[in-house]
Amino acid sequence: MLTHKQLSAFQMQLLKAKHDIEERLRHNDHFGKERSHAHDSVGELSSFDNHPADEATELYEREKDLALNEHTERELKEIEHALEAIQNGTYGTCEVCGKPIPYERLEALPTTTFCKEHSSDQTVSQKRPLEEGVLIPPFGKFDFDDRDESVAYDAEDAWQEVARYGTSDTPSDLGKNVDYYGEVYAESEENVGYVEDLENFAAVDLYGKNVKVYPTREHEQLENILDDEGIMSNIGDLPAYEKDPYTEKEDHR
Repeated sequence: MLTHKQLSAFQMQLLKAKHDIEERLRHNDHFGKERSHAHDSVGELSSFDNHPADEATELYEREKDLALNEHTERELKEIEHALEAIQNGTYGTCEVCGKPIPYERLEALPTTTFCKEHSSDQTVSQKRPLEEGVLIPPFGKFDFDDRDESVAYDAEDAWQEVARYGTSDTPSDLGKNVDYYGEVYAESEENVGYVEDLENFAAVDLYGKNVKVYPTREHEQLENILDDEGIMSNIGDLPAYEKDPYTEKEDHR
């Protein structure tokens, strides 16, 4: 149980935090949310003469203000809820199980009214952009979770298609070595059209007949090495008795 001195200290701390947040929201008009138009918060009169990139920057700043305002208002509600718990004499005990909340947890999170085991913050948010609600799978409600791996062409594949033409990332952003900027995107090393590297060179049908070769820089490099060495494979040339049955032409006479 908290002592009277400890309880008073937490109450003073919460009251000060409440006053600071209220003053901050009052001075910045709730991060510009109280103003008539989004342009007011960035000092623009009209969008008519603005470049789309400038409009995108202002939209980002507006969305950031809304997110900060939502976060601050939520923090204020938590402070008020904790102050109500102090008035009711329930501060310091978990709302779910009724067990005492450790003093160290209250020092780190004075606004909490839950123990660690019953904290609502343990649930990871699965909120996705609203636009995905009107998209049909596989492009709506997708993620990169390997537990639900799909071999169908989905939003991840679509992103990789366009990312090959360049992104705003640099090699330093990926933390790995790349040969050219066309590989500067997530999972650029992933095979396209085949699974194993061997399939890149030897794609055959059920009867062993070649159906297609997927040309890549690695394939071209291998062909050049084999041509320079005058051999047919990277393990050396095949003996005549093994090579002839595969290279001799059929006699159609």
